[in-house]
Amino acid sequence: MAYPKPLERLIAAFERFPGIGRRSAERMAFHVLRDPEAMELAVALRDAAENTRRCGLCHNVTEQDPCALCADPARDASQLLVVEEPRDVEAVERSQAYRGRYHVLLGAYNPAEGTEEKHLTVAALVKRLAHGGVNELILATDPDAEGEATALVVLAAVDRARLALKVTRLARGVPAGSALEYLHKGVIQDALSGRIALRERS
Repeated sequence: MAYPKPLERLIAAFERFPGIGRRSAERMAFHVLRDPEAMELAVALRDAAENTRRCGLCHNVTEQDPCALCADPARDASQLLVVEEPRDVEAVERSQAYRGRYHVLLGAYNPAEGTEEKHLTVAALVKRLAHGGVNELILATDPDAEGEATALVVLAAVDRARLALKVTRLARGVPAGSALEYLHKGVIQDALSGRIALRERS
């Protein structure tokens, strides 16, 4: 027996979310039907779709253009931190360790899944850098295979444009508060290759 058409449409809508298959979509749909406050979800979805946009400068999610971070005169415009997704901006901002500006690529370079350079905001980044004012470009893509490939794509685009600026990459190593036994081998490799001296041999 097939589900009623409105329920099938809801399941199909949930299936469009990344990583959500048919069974998960069904569970989510039935949860919505049981939830007496389900209409709040519908209002929130509509509000997010209608009242958010991409910043014309950094491509972060915002209600206004330019976004609050780009419009803040107290931010250091000479530093530009390149991240993959808007959630990465939020994570860096929570750390309160960076006071420069951002550029969001809106994804990672992964041709196997259909994401190529043209799908990212690399061209907009190069155009932005060509206007001058940025002294340091900080690559803060994820420390995985896709993130590494994305960083190389950005670096190649900067080189092709013959832009004279410093390009750096976030340091990588053992996260504070973690245990070695639970770390990915790539994290340990990065930590060993980037180790620092506490005392030189006398």
